[in-house]
Amino acid sequence: MVKVIQSGFYSTIQDLGRFGYQHYGVPVSGVMDAYSATMANGLLNNNKNDAVIEMTMTGATLMFQCATHICISGADMSPKLNNQRIKNNFVVVVKAGDILSFGSLTVGFRAYLAVSGGFQTEKVMHSRSMFSNITQGQKLLKNDMLPILEFANDKTTSTSSIKQNHTFFKDIILPVYKGPEFEQLTNEQQIRLCSMEFCISKQNNRMAYQLEGLFVNHLEPIITSLVLPGTVQLTPSGQLIVLMRDCQTTGGYPRVLQLSVASINMLSQKFTNQRIRFKLIE
Repeated sequence: MVKVIQSGFYSTIQDLGRFGYQHYGVPVSGVMDAYSATMANGLLNNNKNDAVIEMTMTGATLMFQCATHICISGADMSPKLNNQRIKNNFVVVVKAGDILSFGSLTVGFRAYLAVSGGFQTEKVMHSRSMFSNITQGQKLLKNDMLPILEFANDKTTSTSSIKQNHTFFKDIILPVYKGPEFEQLTNEQQIRLCSMEFCISKQNNRMAYQLEGLFVNHLEPIITSLVLPGTVQLTPSGQLIVLMRDCQTTGGYPRVLQLSVASINMLSQKFTNQRIRFKLIE
């Protein structure tokens, strides 16, 4: 078991998502940054879909009640094991009684903690991803007990590690595909959409990122249609909304762009007042 001493700003259990239930109105959910989460699982030789803890902006404080291996990837939140600094993207052996904590955020926005075998929380609709009204909890809370598999090892560290390219966190250009309603924009609007910079508003979360920088919109609303994580909607006011992992399954705003999977990962590591620009994938 792992005991949650402090949960951090917003920490959840996530795997790669809940697929096959969108026709019931159930969001995909899953890790916001699949690249970082699968990296942590890969370094532990886990299945890529094993559940991890996703931590947003600030890290949790956790007490391990059995031995295991851990790996942290994504944002650098200055992790410490028993008050000793440890590295991201590095496999660390944890013993019963050890405490993992986090300090200041130095790069990125979301960090991922993987343990050997993954977190063994309840599966609902073939996924452990937390989501309100689907799973018992929406986020981790103080004193939560998280089941894991014991992985005894006498070593204190492992040599498994990887160096992460920090341009992944700093690049502002997000590759995108044309959305279903892209061709309804004028040529001038299409060019402008992929040339201007947008600022991430304070309204950003697992459901959507709203962007600042109004875009002239004369398109009519569409009949409620399918939307996906990464769909970029254009509202009547000219505001762009990028849907993320916990987004609804249908929407009535024109879908002008669709982020690639890599772009969803990149955007999830950005936060308020950071800037982005779209680049069409030809």
